[in-house]
Amino acid sequence: MATSLRIVQIIVSATLITLILLQAKGTGLGGIFGGDSAVYKSRRGVEKTLFNATIGLSVVFFLVAIANVIVAK
Repeated sequence: MATSLRIVQIIVSATLITLILLQAKGTGLGGIFGGDSAVYKSRRGVEKTLFNATIGLSVVFFLVAIANVIVAK
């Protein structure tokens, strides 16, 4: 059981990293230090789907991590 949870956690973490990197398109180095424009931009289409999937996958990662700690005891 613990091994399967670890494998699921690795797969979820790799997918979460990919989703986060896909969202950071076009920001460049200026976005790292807060040099992004001050214009509010709403998310539509694929951006909104990526954003919602990232939130959902981060919740799944958190739950799998807690389950992994409980099973390891």
